[in-house]
Amino acid sequence: MSIYQTSCFQRTFGTYPLEGEYLKHAVLMAAEVGYRAFDTAQWYGNEAALGAVLPDLGIDRDDLLITTKVHPENMGPDKFIASVEQSLRDLKVDSVGVLLLHWPPNDNPVEPSLTLLQEAHRKGYARHIGVSNYTTKQMHDAVQHLDVSLAINQVEFHPLLDQRRLLAAASETDIPLASYCSIARGEVFKYPVFAEIGKSYGKNAAQVALRWILQQDVSLNTMSTKRANIEANFDLMNFALSSQEMAEIAKLTAVNYRISNAKVVPYAPTWDAPMRGNGLVD
Repeated sequence: MSIYQTSCFQRTFGTYPLEGEYLKHAVLMAAEVGYRAFDTAQWYGNEAALGAVLPDLGIDRDDLLITTKVHPENMGPDKFIASVEQSLRDLKVDSVGVLLLHWPPNDNPVEPSLTLLQEAHRKGYARHIGVSNYTTKQMHDAVQHLDVSLAINQVEFHPLLDQRRLLAAASETDIPLASYCSIARGEVFKYPVFAEIGKSYGKNAAQVALRWILQQDVSLNTMSTKRANIEANFDLMNFALSSQEMAEIAKLTAVNYRISNAKVVPYAPTWDAPMRGNGLVD
């Protein structure tokens, strides 16, 4: 079982694009609500801000799961380890819970950066390692190359994007998925089905979309600066969608609304093509 699949870490509080006092305020609220997993990255420029607030949480470090990610520009052998050491200094920790590669090297071989990731793990800089934005082929390549298991592949995952190929690869490789852009940056609210389903459970549209993700064994990464939203995003364990409701929502994956693409992120690989069919969850 991945560390992210344990109940207290299934819901991670993301920190992008928060900085300074905004980050401090949001993270303190998230901890009060119950979050124990927090996600940052070298790219976000807020590792030091997160490191500064961690002592104020009043939570034992062993009960927290801190995830950070190596920037693509630091994935060369001359920069990788030094960048991780800087991340640890900024976060004021000896090691992080999980260290991820933020993006794969476009469509180039993944082995060199994975070797460096594994070296950081062997040095004790991370209890677990993982990847982000890997395609199905890259997931299979990773398990063939590494000596240790990957804790997660953090990817764009929401009800408006067909990621069935990645779900299949997660099962085949034992690399679980975690979601980002979990409500498609608000795009899901354009579809009435989420609010309609939520009425019978006393839940809002976002909670229904997030629950749909969780029920596919995909952990969540969400962010808000509003306490009501932080509480709602965390309050997902007291209801379950029926198979019919899951299938109804899954039809929307045919929309194939993707936020992370090569126009937005130059490091994006060639994504897996959507599967044929009606988008129903298998």
